[in-house]
Amino acid sequence: MALEQRLSLKLAQKLVMTPSLQQAIKLLQMTRIELQSVVTQELVENPILEEADEQAEQAEAESEAGTDNQEESAEVDSEEFDIEAYLTNVWDSSSEPRTYEPRDAPPLENTLSREPDLYDHLLWQLHMADIPPRQCQIAELIIGNLDPEGYLVASVEEICALGEGEDAAERFPEGEVEDALDLVQSFDPPGVACEDLRQSLLHQLDAAGEPEDSLARRIVAEDWELFLRRQLPALARKYGVQLAELEPVVEVIKSLETRPGRQFSPDRTQYVSPDVYVLKLSGEYVIQLNDDGLPRLRISRSYRDMLTQLKSDSQGGEARQYIKDKLRSALWLIKSIDQRQRTIYKVAESIVRQQRDFLDHGIDYLRPMVLRDVAADIGMHESTVSRVVSNKYIHTPRGLSPMKFFFHSGIDREYGADISSLSVKRKIEQLIQDENPRKPVSDSGLAAALKREGINIARRTVAKYRDELGVPSSTHRKKIF
Repeated sequence: MALEQRLSLKLAQKLVMTPSLQQAIKLLQMTRIELQSVVTQELVENPILEEADEQAEQAEAESEAGTDNQEESAEVDSEEFDIEAYLTNVWDSSSEPRTYEPRDAPPLENTLSREPDLYDHLLWQLHMADIPPRQCQIAELIIGNLDPEGYLVASVEEICALGEGEDAAERFPEGEVEDALDLVQSFDPPGVACEDLRQSLLHQLDAAGEPEDSLARRIVAEDWELFLRRQLPALARKYGVQLAELEPVVEVIKSLETRPGRQFSPDRTQYVSPDVYVLKLSGEYVIQLNDDGLPRLRISRSYRDMLTQLKSDSQGGEARQYIKDKLRSALWLIKSIDQRQRTIYKVAESIVRQQRDFLDHGIDYLRPMVLRDVAADIGMHESTVSRVVSNKYIHTPRGLSPMKFFFHSGIDREYGADISSLSVKRKIEQLIQDENPRKPVSDSGLAAALKREGINIARRTVAKYRDELGVPSSTHRKKIF
């Protein structure tokens, strides 16, 4: 069979991700804060775009309407206003010496960009101490090797190796490192710069004034493993005391801080601004998009007039093409933002329509729902719905929640419709709250109790939901005293 070249035509459909379509998809999954930064950047780079100001537009309309009366108003103003007297007062007042009232500067602590963390707090105490420079240098190395919870992550041998030189003779002596470590461990908060939890608790007991032979200190120092396994009857037999006498000792140990650096955590409260508000007015739920802080965009009128003038200019081809490109980019951005808002509104409307029982009665009436349900309701693809609900929040009469909160799988019931996994978690939490503290219900018991209500759920699923709720197992929930 001979090889030959030939031409043929083929008609086919293919989905192409154009740059404009990619931009629309990126805008759809952005949060409102991210969208604000993108719009602000586009306002800086694209001269065609400008922020629409209602007051400015109204002022422009009033100025155009009042051009016919400018001469008359000027004559009236010149007759009613004494310009010479005004200028005389200005020159007279400027010749007098000006006096300024002394003002106190703001406090220095008000100029801080962040609150001091654990390292700042320890370094402040170190620099306030009257110690030799070499010991201060070693203590700074120790403080630098603490994790945010306040525990030492480097051994004494590793800190000794952080000497000024690579030679073994220039290493820090072990005795000096231990002295510096004792100094840092004496700082506030108590229990800082320890290697493990047990050592930290012992330092906290010493700082609280517990005697060396106290029962709490002996339990932590000698029988820490028994205490962790909650073998309190064995501890009572070992120390020859009644089980009831261990209750105040256990309370003392439980009152100690397991993470000494917790109070100096750099984590700050993150306030969430919802993207959608759901309000109940006259018995009906109304959806309102949050456009606060998002500028209203419009095409600059001056550039539109310039483009019209350049059409008749044969030498302005390059400028005309530049304005057309920027105009096309601006129009597409405005269209993409408008389409984004419409899509968010449709998704929120579908959620409210399908979860109306939850909005009326609470978490027990939350029905199972997946992305496919909303996508089929509004006629869009699941990926589009997934991008809409990503990192967005909705404020309802039931509180502020992520939009993904409403999407959960369902669990089979012997009678009635499927129940949401969040409702099952709520029932597990209620069963644990109503249990006998001396005889807590196990995961198998919780699964059996739910099965009596017609909810078919496995024991391992109950254990997973219990862990997600942050509830300990029945062994650790048992009240011994």
